[in-house]
Amino acid sequence: MKELKIPPYLKKGDCISIISPASWIEEEKVMPAIKMLEDSGFTIRLGDHVFTRSGPFAGNDDERLHDIQAATDDPEVKAILCSRGGYGMARIIDKIDFSALGKHPKWYIGYSDITVLHLWLNTVCGLVSLHAEMPLNYAKPGLSAESYLTMISALKGQAEPVVWSCPHKISFTAEGPLIGGNLSLIYSLNGTRGEPDTEGAILFLEEIGEYYYHLDRMLNSLRLTGRLKNLAALIVGGMEKITEGDQVFNQSVEEVVLNMTGGYGYPVLFNFPAGHINDNRALYMGRKAMLKHDGSVASLSWL
Repeated sequence: MKELKIPPYLKKGDCISIISPASWIEEEKVMPAIKMLEDSGFTIRLGDHVFTRSGPFAGNDDERLHDIQAATDDPEVKAILCSRGGYGMARIIDKIDFSALGKHPKWYIGYSDITVLHLWLNTVCGLVSLHAEMPLNYAKPGLSAESYLTMISALKGQAEPVVWSCPHKISFTAEGPLIGGNLSLIYSLNGTRGEPDTEGAILFLEEIGEYYYHLDRMLNSLRLTGRLKNLAALIVGGMEKITEGDQVFNQSVEEVVLNMTGGYGYPVLFNFPAGHINDNRALYMGRKAMLKHDGSVASLSWL
């Protein structure tokens, strides 16, 4: 994977556009986010259809496409913040014209369903993006302060290493571009232009609301396509609400992952603070990173 372009970091007064490219969102969920972002020094602009609803989506495909295209084309917009995930990004991703990023690269921010956008930007456009918390959850009870603050720091180019407690048998250092996100969305892009190049990469995975055997099936698909073979390392974040369903799989998340990756020899770390959890740290996707472990504590820093 070649080194990707990093968009200009934000400064006071820069414009952030909030759009809803996937599921619909209530206006009252976004209003507190606008105030927080303005208090952090930014100017906020809303997409024309940010509160539109069409079935489960924030407007129909054309309306959602209009908003992300307008924000992409506008040189005054320095960052595009997705209001929430849900479902819908994959329906429009191949219709977005990203050519304006050649002259005016910018940050795209979100996670969950927005994994599709991150993978497309990283793989197709050669641009670093930001996996981070979204307005849907800014006022959520229990959300860690770091979830918002690390996003702001990352946008300003002041990202600190992500440090977390993680027992592991050996100490090591690994380097490579950080890629990945939500496992279901990575799996959904198999065979498309957005399928990630994992050669020498640090792969990050997170998930919510799946069955254990679904995890196994999706990881096996990545294995069969060679995406798990030559990683520098694998880090596993939030794995929330994973259940047995009607099929008793009788394995933990850790066992499912290690049974699929254990033969490759690269380090696999769990409990990474990112994903559908209250401590959802901001991550530069597509940027080269260094992963270190000293036997009890791990850290991910940016190169």
